[in-house]
Amino acid sequence: MSSQRVNVPSVRLSEVLDVDDTLPIAPIVRQCWLKDLQNPLRWFILPVLRILCTIILHIIYFVKRLIPIQFSAHGILQWLICFFMEYFVSPEANLLIIRHFGTESNLINFIIANSKNSDVPLAQHYPETIWELMEDSFVMHDQALFRSFRDLGPTKDEEWPKDPSQIDWSTWKDIDVTLEDCTKHWTQFLDFDTAHELFKSTFCFWLTAQEYQDAINSFQLDQSVALRIGRILGDPEFQDLTHNRFPLVLTDTISLSYRFALHGLFVEHIHEMLDQRRVEAQGA
Repeated sequence: MSSQRVNVPSVRLSEVLDVDDTLPIAPIVRQCWLKDLQNPLRWFILPVLRILCTIILHIIYFVKRLIPIQFSAHGILQWLICFFMEYFVSPEANLLIIRHFGTESNLINFIIANSKNSDVPLAQHYPETIWELMEDSFVMHDQALFRSFRDLGPTKDEEWPKDPSQIDWSTWKDIDVTLEDCTKHWTQFLDFDTAHELFKSTFCFWLTAQEYQDAINSFQLDQSVALRIGRILGDPEFQDLTHNRFPLVLTDTISLSYRFALHGLFVEHIHEMLDQRRVEAQGA
C-alpha cells in the first residue's frame, strides 16, 4: 500500500502563546507583548544595536566606577525617559513599562500586609500615564523594594503559611493603565527591547556607580519576592517562575536586557496568579 502524505499547515509559535495560559498573565499584557514581539526592529536592528549599546554601556560603567568624583541627576534622567517614551517607544511597550510600577508595588505591599512587621511604609508607585513617571522615579522604584525588605527584617519568626481566611488583601490596587494613555505620536515605533538597549547607557550615565549597581542587581530579589509570597500562601509554585536568583551573587551588565525582560514578565505572572487568588478569596 502506498502512503499519501497529508499536508498539515504549520502552527506558529505566536498561535500557541496566544492561548497557552499555563503561566497566568493579564490579557492586556499578553496582547501587548505578542504584538511587541512582531516588531520588525527586533530582527533587523536589535541584534546589531545590542552589541554596540552593550560596548558603550561597559565603557560608561567602567569610567563611572574608576573616577573618584560621582554625580547623578535623577530629574534629568526622568525627563529624558518620559520624553523618549512619549515620542519614540511604542504604545504597547509603554503600557508594559508603566504597568510594572503598579504591579510590583502590589507585590511588595502584599508581602508587607501579611508579615509580622506590617507597619512598614507601603510602596506608593502607581503611575497611569507616561509623565507621572517624573514622580515615580525608576530609582525610587528600586529603593521601595530595598527599604521594604530591609525594614521587614528576617523571616524566621513569620507565622507562614497563613490561613486563607487570614490573608490580607487590603493593600491591593487595580492596575488601570490603558493603551490610550500610552499613545501620543506617530513616531512611536520602538519595541520594548530596542528601547531598553537605546536607553540603558543613558540610565547608567545619570546615576552614580553605586546607584547603577544597586539598580541592575535589584532583579536578583525576584527569588526572595517569590519565596515570601509562596510561603505566605503555602504554595511553592511561585518560586518556579523566577529566573533572576541568588541576590548574594552580584551580576554584570552583559545579560542585562535579557534579565530586565524576564524580571518584567516574572512580576506580571506573579501578579496575575495573586490576583486570581484574591478574586477567589473575596468571592468565597
